[in-house]
Amino acid sequence: MLLGHLAQAQTLLTGRVTNAAGAPLSGASVGVQGTNVGTDTDSNGDYTLTLSQGGTYVVGVRLLGYLNQEHRMTVKAGEKQTRNFILVPGDRQLEEVTVQGDRTNKFSRKSSEYVGKMPLSNLENPQVYATVGKELLTEQLVFSVDDATRNVPGLQKMWPATGRSGDGGAYYNSRGFYFQSQLRNGVAGNVTNSIDAANLEKLEVIKGPSATLYGSSLSTYGGLINRVTKKAYDHFGGEVTYSAGSFAFNRLSLDINTPLTKDNKLLFRLNAAANYEDSWQNRGYTGFDKSIAVAPTLTYRPTDRLTINLDAEIARGRNVGKQINFIDYLTSPNALGIHRADEFGLDYRQSYIGPGLTQDSRSTNYFGQVNYQIAPGFTSSTNFTHSRSYSDGFGAFLYIDGTGVRQSDQSTQDSRQNLTEVQQLFNGDFAIGSLRNRVVVGLDYLRIVNDQTFVSFRGATLRPYGLGDRAYTDFTGDAVRDTYANITVTPYLAMNSINTYSAFASDVLNLTEKLSVLAALRIDRFNNQGSAANSANAYKQTALSPKFGLVFQPVLNRVSLFANYQNSFRNVGSFQNTQGQNILGKPEQANQVEAGVKLDAADGRISATVSYYNIRVRNLLRATPVDSTVATPVAYPFANTQNGTQVSNGVELNVVANPVPGLNLVAGFAYNDSELTRTTANDEGRRPSTASSPYLANLWVSYRLTNGVAKGLGLGAGGNYASDNKVINSVSQGVFILPCYTVLNASLFYDQPKYRLGVKVDNLTNEHYWIGYGSLAPQKVRSIIGSVAYKF
Repeated sequence: MLLGHLAQAQTLLTGRVTNAAGAPLSGASVGVQGTNVGTDTDSNGDYTLTLSQGGTYVVGVRLLGYLNQEHRMTVKAGEKQTRNFILVPGDRQLEEVTVQGDRTNKFSRKSSEYVGKMPLSNLENPQVYATVGKELLTEQLVFSVDDATRNVPGLQKMWPATGRSGDGGAYYNSRGFYFQSQLRNGVAGNVTNSIDAANLEKLEVIKGPSATLYGSSLSTYGGLINRVTKKAYDHFGGEVTYSAGSFAFNRLSLDINTPLTKDNKLLFRLNAAANYEDSWQNRGYTGFDKSIAVAPTLTYRPTDRLTINLDAEIARGRNVGKQINFIDYLTSPNALGIHRADEFGLDYRQSYIGPGLTQDSRSTNYFGQVNYQIAPGFTSSTNFTHSRSYSDGFGAFLYIDGTGVRQSDQSTQDSRQNLTEVQQLFNGDFAIGSLRNRVVVGLDYLRIVNDQTFVSFRGATLRPYGLGDRAYTDFTGDAVRDTYANITVTPYLAMNSINTYSAFASDVLNLTEKLSVLAALRIDRFNNQGSAANSANAYKQTALSPKFGLVFQPVLNRVSLFANYQNSFRNVGSFQNTQGQNILGKPEQANQVEAGVKLDAADGRISATVSYYNIRVRNLLRATPVDSTVATPVAYPFANTQNGTQVSNGVELNVVANPVPGLNLVAGFAYNDSELTRTTANDEGRRPSTASSPYLANLWVSYRLTNGVAKGLGLGAGGNYASDNKVINSVSQGVFILPCYTVLNASLFYDQPKYRLGVKVDNLTNEHYWIGYGSLAPQKVRSIIGSVAYKF
């Protein structure tokens, strides 16, 4: 009855795509020939296409490993027509079938099930996000999430992965705020060493405060990264790839998929990769980084309404840590007389970290998902994830002060973090009268348990600057062990457990075919249980996070004008006030307003998003060691007042285009202006040292021959630009800058049905550049890697 009302208001094409056994096929491209109307089937194989008017259309379906299929359909204006497709396995593709939309612009992703926790096209979603698909990753010979992120506008890597339990993953920055990649398929899936891209289907970077749907523990005010992984399919296939190149790089990866039953109800897929690489800072010693990643997935579809997915990610690593240099907090750039990373006398190609300073790290993630179609338009998704990280070994680094370099270490000893999340989602697509509603209601439980032990020392100044090629051969594993044996070290224990209980709801309401509004709300009950050693730190707190959005499409399915209000929060715990009392602080709050335009023009060949955002953060702690409001001021050195503020605003542009057959372009630009607006006199009005570079740009252009004897041969080139980054910025210390950089990359490839050859050059011009915050970490010089893949 309700769906009937919806059909009267819109002209719809709906249906399901299955295989011959009746199992739904997700990710199939469904499009209307001669238009830009296109979509992908969801996890149940369902699709919905919205047409601007009635008429006779040719609808085509395409999915890798199956024969293309098309049907001619006549639809009356304001009515709904249903057409199901049954695809037949095969390698031969029907040349006369042209599915518009996603297929013409292969680097573009026009919809997502994860960004809004419901299937929404990009034009319907008032939030800004960027997607990097496996097609682009393959063309660029990308092996890690780190390298994939260079295709995201406004995203900058700030810190390399250390492998340390809990927080050892790489840090990135977006819109002036840093975060880590901690989500996989919309739920927790933290990896604390470098994240391998072996099982990566696409990378989604969701911009701005996003706590309403994702909570505050796994996202920050700048946004979040969501890894979408490869799924099992219903026929045998896969590929084996070997890659090798500079600095003894060697990589072997495997992707194999097979049905386990004749009726294709039980499917299995395995992605795995093993890597080895010597340090590129190879003067005086040979460092190394070796890792292995294994990601099996099992899919069981007992009925056409029930799907069960079981996944695992197992990552193991052993390495000598990457060089990170810290400016000694007791020594300011003013005292050093050095204000830029390129002014130091350190040899860029010298690691200054000797052999034996190794660390072992492990990340293990287990996932379970049960999807059930309750009724047409209503589904249930039950998700379970359990993540474990472990590290043991050295964490060598360098302190830079006015006289030279201090050899230092922060080791972890049998350190662990366990994280468990259970999330229940109910999705509905229905109408009340003539108003279409797409609703998600969610319940979420998240538990984080830290059990980490750190030991550290800061060494004496052992080396002055300007040593040239001389190696620090005495900074070794044996030397550090001897140091610990001869000094008194008090281990630092990070032991606590945190439970978060959440409920949220979101509704996208179509007031007209072209106008929709979004309203969402989350409530979190935060329970920090403290630790057995310090139960006084335990506290409970409740927080609300609203979200609103507005979308108007003046040209349906082509132009979208959008605006949003988004919120995130962070629990600050207890702090000492200016009266010397320990009190529980209010949650920090970040509120964003944003407006912009999204385009899907030229029959889907040009996808673009441009927006302006303003983020205001309040309830920040600011140091106020003396209470000047009382007649007789009393000093408390660690006192704070919770009324600090910060403002971050800027513009972002993202373009993904296929202007002519074979030519593809991905480009982005971002400008961010961040300022501490109420803080101490030391930082007032300054850009935070964690805000990264204010100007960022990315570009990738490639051309592939689409016919002739050399069909599949292609060339790609592009790079990234980042402006000066102030990683120290205060009155007392002065300013320390990581200089601007432009890093260029290129690839050459030859892609055929049964094999693929490729070669890439990263950092083509051998640029010397640094990343960091409060620190400087030199980045890899020019490298060349070749790759050969066999497909089956």
